[in-house]
Amino acid sequence: MTELKIDGKPNSGAMQALENHITRLYDKPGISIMCVIELRHDTRTQVSPGSDKKQSVTVKIIGCEVANIEQEGALREAQRALYLHRTAKGTIDENGSITLADDTMRMTGGLLNAIEVARLRTGLLQWATYARQAVGSAHKLTASELTHELDAVASGLAAVLAGASAITDAD
Repeated sequence: MTELKIDGKPNSGAMQALENHITRLYDKPGISIMCVIELRHDTRTQVSPGSDKKQSVTVKIIGCEVANIEQEGALREAQRALYLHRTAKGTIDENGSITLADDTMRMTGGLLNAIEVARLRTGLLQWATYARQAVGSAHKLTASELTHELDAVASGLAAVLAGASAITDAD
């Protein structure tokens, strides 16, 4: 796995946004501030095959804006939404219905758009796994069996998009 490194010093534009907060950061050990940052690829280290070293990519902070007290809540909501988009989990039953994991449901806070994002991500993950398994055994399958597997993936994805009602139409 590629290792991420962050260049220690933000560029001058990002530093300007941070300068007003340096005293507060120094005066209150343990304090956190909410920021929006922009990272840019700077360098990469590519290793030779068989090397015991890790390849890496180094990024620089090229943009930064710090939220004021009134804006922090909005940034925290955005952070929670992005986390949910990245980590949503659940299962698909034999009828194509998606059941979100309890942790995922707690993260949605009951918001319909968050529930739908989590549901779609879960469905996509499940069908991607299914497709990878079919590809992994492709050398053992006939052309008609591969066609059947591809049709199953297409039907499953259609069901995810339709909220599971399309699964019966595709069968």
